[in-house]
Amino acid sequence: MTGKRYYVTTRDAWQRHAAQFVNSHWIELSSSSADEGDAGASSSPGAEAPARILVLAEGDEGAHQAVEDDPAFEALPHPLVQRPISERSHAALEPLGVKRTSSTFDVAEIAARVHPLLRHRVF
Repeated sequence: MTGKRYYVTTRDAWQRHAAQFVNSHWIELSSSSADEGDAGASSSPGAEAPARILVLAEGDEGAHQAVEDDPAFEALPHPLVQRPISERSHAALEPLGVKRTSSTFDVAEIAARVHPLLRHRVF
């Protein structure tokens, strides 16, 4: 059985795990929002931060477990849980216009303006 989950990660981290997913859709966020301490970030002075992305990944439990064990991935709360996203996620998603008190459902609706397949849907 497959499930869908939203993550904030880097493009490089997503590419390492992309083959495990049945489907995934993503949009690039401002690379300047990446934290210096993120996994995969370059430690060279003046080096560009890795490109941050918002991913909607569909996969089996093993695929989701693998990315949740990867520190480069931050899972957003389930879209139907009215819990705000973390401060770290907010910092990455702020270029989209996401507010500090936004839930994952709000994030999905905002992201769907750029990429319609990121909208939360229940079949």
